[in-house]
Amino acid sequence: MAMIFHLVELDDWLAFPDRPYAPASFPEEGFVHCSPDEPVTLAVASAYYHDTPGPLMVLLIDEHELDVTVRWEVASPGPPPGVAPDTLFPHVYGRINRDAVERMMEVQRDTDGNAVALAVWP
Repeated sequence: MAMIFHLVELDDWLAFPDRPYAPASFPEEGFVHCSPDEPVTLAVASAYYHDTPGPLMVLLIDEHELDVTVRWEVASPGPPPGVAPDTLFPHVYGRINRDAVERMMEVQRDTDGNAVALAVWP
């Protein structure tokens, strides 16, 4: 099973539970940003979600259960600090069907707001 990771604020994930999910950036970007693994996800969380209030979650998505296209592409303009420049990121070109989400984890942060681990979420 190929799992990909997507960062989402808990309130955004819970907002429309009866619909496929896409972040607010989807109409402009044309895809849903995902990460290939936990270390890259934590780097993305620290770089781009550092000041996000409230619970920050990670959707663990079974790539093969998605009913839309996934393309593995380089980050543009570049990956976050600490991530190799040749790292490929899975980009989901469509909304995420909720039955492709295997589980959800919560990002644990240190006192400075940096993402340090993923924890099991009820």
